[in-house]
Amino acid sequence: MFKFLGHFITITRHRHMVMRYCFKSGLYKQGLLHDLSKYSPSEFFPSVKYYANGKFSPNANERNAKGYSTAWLHHKGRNKHHCEYWLDFNKELGKYAPVPMPKRYVAESICDRIAASKNYNRKNYKPQMALDYFLNEQQKLIIHEDSREEMKNLLTLYVNK
Repeated sequence: MFKFLGHFITITRHRHMVMRYCFKSGLYKQGLLHDLSKYSPSEFFPSVKYYANGKFSPNANERNAKGYSTAWLHHKGRNKHHCEYWLDFNKELGKYAPVPMPKRYVAESICDRIAASKNYNRKNYKPQMALDYFLNEQQKLIIHEDSREEMKNLLTLYVNK
């Protein structure tokens, strides 16, 4: 029961934080719909199983245990604020490649990263953390170069302002 409630509280706190940031950015519909798939059985129950303490995503625990995360595979395919959603077959390259994210989803992604950093770090949070996380993870991300630069610039602006 602890894992169930703990995970529910963690994702709900995160969703409400993102909603506030999206509303401040004029992204009302995206704020209301943000991460609703996390409450679906395909994401919620695996995440409850691998929930630890609410200080990081249970997807990493599932990935460590199984080699992949079913919750993440479901999530990234349904949420346009994740760069992994924006992959399509590129005829010129003959393989799947990233395409530029629409600006409204880049903005939601920024709101998501800031909220996740705040949610996982709580009282220790500093604005630099959202940028540092992005900079540390960016080489692992399959993201269009234009979207990568836009995210980096927006997170840098957030830290500096």
